[in-house]
Formats: sequence, C-alpha cells, structure tokens
Amino acid sequence: MIQKSTHSGCCASDSETSHDEHEHNHEQGFSLKREGILVGTVIALFILGSVFEERLHNTPFTIGEYLVFIPAYLLSGWSVLTNAGRNILRGKVFDENFLMTIATLGAIAIHQLPEAVGVMLFFKIGELFQETAVSRSKRSISSLLEIRPDSANLKTDNGIKTVSPEVVRVGDTILVKPGEKIPLDGKILDGKSQVDTSALTGESVPRSVGVGETVLAGMINQSGVLTIEVIKLFGESSIARILDLVQNASSKKSQTQKFITRFAQRYTPVVVILSLAVALLPPLFIPGATHAEWVYRALVLLVISCPCGLVISIPLGYFGGVGGAAKRGILVKGATFLDSLAAVKAVAFDKTGTLTKGVFKVTEIMPSNEFSQADLLKLAAQAESNSNHPIAKSIRLAYGKPIDESTISNYTEIAAHGVQAEIENRVVLAGSDRLMHQENIAHDTCNVKGTVVHLAVAGIYAGYIIISDEPKPDAIAAIKSLKTLGVNNIVMLTGDSQTVAQQVAQTLGIDSYEAELLPEDKVTAIEKLLREVGKKGKVAFVGDGINDAPVIARADVGIAMGGLGSDAAIETADIVIMNDDPSKVAEAIAVARKTHSIVWQNIIFALVVKSIFIILGVFGLATMWEAVFADVGVALAAIFNATRVLK
Repeated sequence: MIQKSTHSGCCASDSETSHDEHEHNHEQGFSLKREGILVGTVIALFILGSVFEERLHNTPFTIGEYLVFIPAYLLSGWSVLTNAGRNILRGKVFDENFLMTIATLGAIAIHQLPEAVGVMLFFKIGELFQETAVSRSKRSISSLLEIRPDSANLKTDNGIKTVSPEVVRVGDTILVKPGEKIPLDGKILDGKSQVDTSALTGESVPRSVGVGETVLAGMINQSGVLTIEVIKLFGESSIARILDLVQNASSKKSQTQKFITRFAQRYTPVVVILSLAVALLPPLFIPGATHAEWVYRALVLLVISCPCGLVISIPLGYFGGVGGAAKRGILVKGATFLDSLAAVKAVAFDKTGTLTKGVFKVTEIMPSNEFSQADLLKLAAQAESNSNHPIAKSIRLAYGKPIDESTISNYTEIAAHGVQAEIENRVVLAGSDRLMHQENIAHDTCNVKGTVVHLAVAGIYAGYIIISDEPKPDAIAAIKSLKTLGVNNIVMLTGDSQTVAQQVAQTLGIDSYEAELLPEDKVTAIEKLLREVGKKGKVAFVGDGINDAPVIARADVGIAMGGLGSDAAIETADIVIMNDDPSKVAEAIAVARKTHSIVWQNIIFALVVKSIFIILGVFGLATMWEAVFADVGVALAAIFNATRVLK
C-alpha cells in the first residue's frame, strides 16, 4: 500500500520485504492517542532539558542534562535508530533513517543535545501528521470493505437459515429484507424494491428493481422484501472482485514512483559523500576554519537532505487518486494505470453494452419466400436457442414459448457472422448480411436500418428480423466530456453492420467508426490507433463483452464496464467502471490528470526547497533548527497537497 516514514521506513530504497513489514506494522493499528502521549512526553522532557542547559550553559558537561535529553532522544527516535540498524544489516545503508541517525548522533557528539532531540521530536510530530493524513485518505477505499456482506438468509426446506455467503451455491434461493445488504449476485424471483448502489457505482440515487432483474452483492435493499436466485458464488461476485481490486490497487507502481525510487538510491549516497566533504575539506584549505563548525554544517546538510517529503507524498498521492476514483465508482487496479490514463489522447469504444444499453427488443419481422412471421420468429428462436448473445436473448424473449431442444442439432457459432443449426433436419442460418453473402444465399434486402438478423432455411432466404438497441442516457455527454478534456480522437469499434454503426456514431457525435469487425479486427484497429498516436500519448479501449478481452489487453489502458460486464473483460481490464456509464471514462481521465499534477507539484516543490536550504546549510546560513523545519515542513506540505486528490 503506502510507504511511510520513520517507523515505516519511508525511503524508497527500502526492499519489498521491509515494505511488507511496514505495512504489517501499520495494520497493527496506528493509535493517535498513544502517539500523542509519546510526543507530549518528549516535549516535556525537551523543555526540562532546555532548562538544565540554560542554567548551566557554561558547564561543558552535566549529568542532569544528559539524563533528560537522552531519554527524550530515545523515545522520539527509537524507531529511526532501529530501522537504520536493521536496514544496514540487510545491506540497505543509504536511506532516510541512516541520514537521521548519523546527523543526530553527530549532534550529540559535539554536545548539541537540544538539536539532536529537536530533529527526532519534530520528525515524530511530522510523522504524526503524516499518519493521520494516510489514515484519512485510506478511509475512502477501506470504506468499501464495509460493504462486504456478513451473512445470507438462505431458503431451505426447514425455513430460513442464516449462513455465511461463502457457503451459498449457485441456484440457491436467498431472502433479502429491507435495510439488508444483498450478499450475492442474483436474479429477483419475487418482490420489488429500491436498492442503494452507491457502494458499487458511486451513484447516490436509488435504483428500482423488480422480478427478472439482476442485482449485485453489496447493494443495499431499501424497501421491499426480495427473493433472489443466486447466479454466482461469493468469490465470483461483483463485491468480491471489488475487494480484490481495491486491496491490490497499489501493488503496481507508477513510472513516477519508480523514478523516485531510483532517484533516492542515487541521491542518498551523494548527500552522505557531500556531507563528508563539507565536514573534512574546509578545515584543510580555509584559514581559520574549525572542525566543529564544519562538522555542524555537515550535520545540518544531512538533516535537510532527508527525502521524506518526496517518498511519503508520492505514493500517498497515487493512493489518494485510486481512492478518489473508487469513491466515484471507478476502480483503478494500480498507480501505473493512473499515469497511463492521464496521458490518454485517443479512446476507442465498443458499441453494444458500452455506448448502447445492450437491451435488445424485436421491433420488426419481415418474412420472405412464403414464410410467415410466426415461422420466421420460431426458426430464429430455435436457431439462437444456445447463444448467450443479447440479440439471441431478445429473439427468444419475443418468441416467448418453450423450445424443443430435441429438434435442434449440430449447433455452430460463426464468429461475428451468426449461427448455424439443423432444425428438423433442415440447415438453418441466422446472422448478418455477410453470412448470407458468405453462404451464397440469394436475397434482395441488404442495407437495413437497425440491428438485423437474416435467416435462411435449406439454402432459401426466409426473411429478416430487426432488433432495436438505444444509446445509454449519458453516452452523448460522455463524448462531449472527452472532447472538452482534449481527447478528440474518439473511435467506435463494433461487430455490427455499417448502417447501424453509422447511425449510432452520428447520434453520439463520434467522428470515426469501424463496423463489421471480428475480435481480431478490433485488435488490428487498436494497433493502427496506437501507431497514429505514437509516443505523443496513450490509447484507451472501453468494452464489456468476452470478445472485447483481447483488445482491452492490447490497448495502453483497458477499461471494462463492470456492472454487468463479462468476467473476462473485467479481469483483463486495467480500470473497471462499476455503473457501466460511459461518462465515467472522462471522469477517470480527469482524476488521473489531477493526481499526476499533484504528484509533480510535490516533486518540484520538495526539490526546490531542499536545494535552497542545502545551499544555505553549506554556507552556514541555516542552523539545525531550520534544517528540521525545512525537512518536516516540506513533508507536511507535500502530504496535505497529496490528500487534495481525494476531493
């Protein structure tokens, strides 16, 4: 998750092992009260020690001063000292803890006890603010864990039994009462209600649901009692996928984080060597220069140079970006995808289920060659009886009668063309106009407005069925929002006909489209788009179906519609939009760009301020106190700036 300073070893050069250990330590519980008491105790000892020093300032050594300052030093700096020792044993010498340790021990060696304690104390205070900011930023994501259902009301022969969602099987029936969380994905068998989908989608407006509709685990039933047939195991449910995505969201570091890791690995030894040069060389070459003065300046330089602000705020910034997106129903699988998303210059959309509702309805039946409308619809329903495509489902729904499977044999799906089956010993073809041409079926109707299924029986054209789909309510706004963000290269890629693609593209304001594409054709189209964009930016693809998985994987940024999208698309995607609204694509890009901007603000601010104070320290114009304030101040400013991305 997030790397943290001091006891969490915030230096980016720490190993993955120590990072995991730090995360474990944090999970043990950060207690604001405990840390506050510790800081208060150190402040009291610091004030008491200052009184000793003030009253006995002409005395070179006082037991009382050391008896007060040393405990204060150990209380405030113990985690720094132990982390430095542990990392040295692991071969990770040059990190922030090492800088802090040699700077403060050096200060004690030259009898600058208040400065040594001050470095650790103010660093501890900075850490206190940092941990509070981290905890606050994590709430937006960890709140998703609260939607994990604890139990399910399983219907059994002996009545309702309360069980864990993990033991419920597909096909079981569960009861969800008003106010309860829906524990598993399922289809409503009885009842109607309003459900709160905000935990999954980020939308605050409740949704009305009734018999036959699908509801997802994590939604909250607000009014009526719902009887639900379970369609997915808990481990495969939407809520389980969300929890997995969120808990692993920061495992993939962005290029910026990797850059800072490499930077810190080179920066820290350079600072140590420079400090040694400042301590040793001037007394040899500058008349009147004392070792005590230049050693002090070297120690100041070490404190100023701690890369805390950078190494804390950058992962925190990305974590905030992931959390801010999650609050809006946009799940980002890693910080690296935020960087890619911020650079998107071209977006390609699938049509059905992505830009359109994907809810098809038979609107016209046009028989031919002595076939009746009833014959045509029955044949189409029989031919499509084994297909899960939305078009096939709409035909079966329009037919509305039981289908005798015993009359159907040799069923074959012809990718992006249609299906073929033997029905009562006759070969029936159902599919696109291309299928008719491919099989040399004579027909006089080719260009039909709308999604069309042509049928042929034993080589004779039987007619066509028109199925209507409509754009999603926010599809037009989604395209406009992308153009407002400067993403003008917007393409629609669909397997549907040229006529339908043209109609949808004109309605939505999409300038470019490609139709009648096979899954591999979509990959080819994306590769062409990648070449056009080149190194100037990134290409995103947005889809929802299993046939979109290859092109989602090929794009720089793969985005899946996660509400009712296929598991293959969701697993392959880098980003998942939980409410299936295409307008969330522009929102995700805006969040990514804001995150990227804030992260680079922190990098530039930290480097500029530290460079100024390093110069002041070398020339003796900055004391140890100013060094502490420079280090902690930069860290705090960067932390507070990073948390802005949550808003």
